[in-house]
Amino acid sequence: MDSGELLYISSRLVLGALATFFAIMLWAKTRDAAWMLMVIGTIAAYAETVYVTLGIFGITFEGMFLRVGSVPLPTLILSNLPSCFYIAAFLLMVIRKFRH
Repeated sequence: MDSGELLYISSRLVLGALATFFAIMLWAKTRDAAWMLMVIGTIAAYAETVYVTLGIFGITFEGMFLRVGSVPLPTLILSNLPSCFYIAAFLLMVIRKFRH
């Protein structure tokens, strides 16, 4: 692993941890469904970052998971889960704005 990869992994982990920390702080202060979906999406994005990092170090056992084509199922789910939560949050916000 060269210094560029190390910087890439470190920056994703540190910035993702900060985003997740502040998202959890926001979660404790709000009960709005749209914001809670944004928080869950942020947490899911960090989970995906951690999973990918573990995969780089060879700690995830991808051979034991179901595959969709050549992609392991956890990789497929974790990479798309944050976007699904963000879509749901934005959709909820749009529906609210058009109701009024």
